[in-house]
Amino acid sequence: MSKIDHSAHYLSSHEWVRAADGGEWIFGISDHAQEALSDIVYVELPRVGKKLQAGDTFGVVESVKAASDVYAPISGTVVAINDALEGDPAQINADPYGDGWLVRVKSDSTPDLSNLLTPDAYATLLSNEEG
Repeated sequence: MSKIDHSAHYLSSHEWVRAADGGEWIFGISDHAQEALSDIVYVELPRVGKKLQAGDTFGVVESVKAASDVYAPISGTVVAINDALEGDPAQINADPYGDGWLVRVKSDSTPDLSNLLTPDAYATLLSNEEG
């Protein structure tokens, strides 16, 4: 059973977003997503300063199995990327909600999280997918 971060909101495509300090938001992929991809070998992330719109592709996560686009859960400007992933992308496998985060974004206003899945709704999605 995949772990869920109960402080995050989710896209049905398995990205998460969580509030950080100073009006910033952290994005990553869920435990379920890293399990499905298996051994992650490469991550492509946007440059700092790039403006993202909710739903836009902002990067790629590649594993020995497949490459997957990564989608922005909310709109905002990239203020930091997880540089450590360049040398060790497997951190996403080891700790998808901690050291395996992807980007930090500053939102122009309080994001509308109502179109995202709550942790409970995401858990229901996973149980339906796992059948």
